[in-house]
Amino acid sequence: MKLLILNGPNLNLLGIREPEKYGNKSFDDYFSELQFQFRNVELSFDQTNIEGELIDKIQNARKDFDGIILNAAAYTHTSVGIGDAVAAIDIPVVEVHISNTFSREEFRHKSYISPIAKGIIVGFGLQSYDLAIQSFLNTKDD
Repeated sequence: MKLLILNGPNLNLLGIREPEKYGNKSFDDYFSELQFQFRNVELSFDQTNIEGELIDKIQNARKDFDGIILNAAAYTHTSVGIGDAVAAIDIPVVEVHISNTFSREEFRHKSYISPIAKGIIVGFGLQSYDLAIQSFLNTKDD
């Protein structure tokens, strides 16, 4: 199984950005742990702060991956284009968020991805990504 983890804006600052909310670990360090933990899964990772690049990466993933784990960050709540890109591809997408978006500002309660996503995982810190990978492994025969 080949999965792509896509992170949106400001997630390149994990480990230094608001550690009380997002923790002290960089995503690069965490990704190494994921690769070790899920050695039976071919994991790839990409991050961009640019909306159009995120859309391109979603569209291109359909050619090479069995699924996407998407943390579109702030674009989750603002980008119709990202929601449309997820709807346009024929591979499943699991939406993840490190923080519980429903315990934060009201505008973060709306997602343009959730109605199209295979599932949504919010509020478990970086473990949200572990849970997303497990969701793919637990349903690969469905």
